[in-house]
Parts: sequence; structure tokens; C-alpha cells
Amino acid sequence: QVQLVESGGGLVQAGGSLRLSCAASGSISSIRAMGWYRQAPGKQRDLVATITSGGNTDYKDSVKGRFTISRDNAKNTVYLQMNSLKPEDTAIYYCNADITYYSRHYYGPIDYWGQGTQVTVSS
Repeated sequence: QVQLVESGGGLVQAGGSLRLSCAASGSISSIRAMGWYRQAPGKQRDLVATITSGGNTDYKDSVKGRFTISRDNAKNTVYLQMNSLKPEDTAIYYCNADITYYSRHYYGPIDYWGQGTQVTVSS
């Protein structure tokens, strides 16, 4: 019923920038919090940044001042602008959203995940 599709990952040199996008589609009634997580090889998946429906944001300490999360509620899309990238930012980045959808009844909020997008920062 609902799908999250990410885009924008890739290979960049240290100090460079990337912008990730995640669009939610389907019979969506409402979306509460949206966020980005990342998982490096051999490590657990960690929270990078979150944003509420009202625009309140929170960040992992190591990305504060470098990453900016934003969302377009009309497009059901969340973004992650990543500047001053470091090799330690290399990971698979996953989009997450708490979504209520409609299919004859309302269901949710349910936690949905995107498929992940690879970000690689070379030194």
C-alpha cells in the first residue's frame, strides 16, 4: 500500500556534498515523523536525523552543522543535505517514516523503510 523510494546516493570525495531524497507513495493519509538512518559495514543501523510533521528536527551529534534534514509535506518527501562529507559518513542510508494509510479503513501509524542508498566518501 505504501512505498518509500530513495535517491541521491553515490561516490564523493571528502569535503564534498550529496543530497538524498525519499518519496513516499501510496494511499497515504498522513505522515508523522520522517528520518534518515545509516548502517556502515559491520555496524548497527544508527539514527542520523529526524523531522516531525511540524518541522522540528534532531540530529546525531557527529553530523550536526554538516547535515540538514527537511521535508515537503505536499510531496510526501524528506531530504537530507549532506555537506563537508567525511570518510566515516560512508554507509547505506535508509529513509524511515511513520505513515497512516487508507484502504477502506485507516491503518497506522506504521513504520516504513526505504530500500537504502549507498553513500561512499573517499579520502
